[in-house]
This record gives sequence, C-alpha cells and structure tokens, in this order.
Amino acid sequence: MTKIICRFVFGLIFRTKVIGAENIPAEGAFILSANHVSNWDPPFLGTFIDRTVCYMGKEELFKNPIMAAVCRGLNVFPVKRGAADKTAVKTAIKILKDGGCLGIFPEGTRSKTGKLGKAESGVSLIAAMTKAPIIPAAIIATEKIFSSEVKIPRLAVVYGKPINFTGNAKDKDALNNFAQDLMKEIAKLKTIGETSISS
Repeated sequence: MTKIICRFVFGLIFRTKVIGAENIPAEGAFILSANHVSNWDPPFLGTFIDRTVCYMGKEELFKNPIMAAVCRGLNVFPVKRGAADKTAVKTAIKILKDGGCLGIFPEGTRSKTGKLGKAESGVSLIAAMTKAPIIPAAIIATEKIFSSEVKIPRLAVVYGKPINFTGNAKDKDALNNFAQDLMKEIAKLKTIGETSISS
C-alpha cells in the first residue's frame, strides 16, 4: 500500500522521470546507493522499482512513536551515527545474505547544498563482506518538495548499471577509493537526470 501511494504522489503529482529501471535485478541481493538531499529520498528511491528496499535510518527517528511507525512501514531500521553500529551492520548483511535489497546513502547524511559530498567507506565494506553488486543511483530535486522555490517541482531518479567491489575487504585505501569512484558514477547519473527534466 505504501508503494502504491508513493507511486501516485511521486509519479502523477511530481511527474517523476524514471531512467534506467531495467538495470535493477529482478531477483538476488544488491545494494542501491544514491545521493541524499531530502528526507523524501528513502521512499522515493525505491518507489519505481519492483523490489522491496530496506534502509538504515538514524536512531533518533525511532524515538517518536509516529515517526518510528512510518520508518518501519518504509522498511527502515535504526543505526547509531558517529560510531560503528555492529547491530545495524549485521542487519544490513542479513538482508543481503537473504537475497534482499539494501538502500544506502554513501555520504552518510543529507547534503544541505544539493552538491555531492565525500562518501564514507561503509558501503564498500558491506559490498566486500557480502559480494553484493552495487546499483548507483541519482535522485534529482526532492529537496524542492514543499519549498518556496517551486510549487510542484519535476523530479527524476536514474538507476545505473551494477558495479562490484573486487578489492580486499581489509584494505582501507581500496574501500575508500571504491566509495569515491561510486560517487563519481552517481555524479554522472545526476547530470543525466538533471538534463532529462530541464528539456
């Protein structure tokens, strides 16, 4: 039901342009990794694909009972920020080991400017530990929803081709370099998405 509502809101009201949905595997584990500019991003990222996406969300969201219920409805599980949360990592790994889809925003927090930030290496580590491919994705203009800038903005989401981490899971430089290469792929997709809704 949640996805049906989201498809109506994002698809019809905000006229979302969807590019590359054919790159999403029909089955099997994968990590869906995108830029992060708005609190709307978790439901938006998975709305237009026929897979259930589970996300990490800051544990503060779960302190409010109403927000906690919303998060659970969107398949969000809590993670402690600023420290290695072993429980959250174990949950993420289990989702992938069970053949599910894990949504990760590699920057670790929302961008206040809309520009891409530096990625944390956590996404690389989880990919290395599970051997799950990563689907890079770009989210366009969700930060403009309910803003004074545009009443009803046109949105876009672009899904890229899968990439794999093939380095050593214990090599910190390899993990970090892969994370930054992932952001470069997201940047390319972001340009494609921005162009698609500007013409």
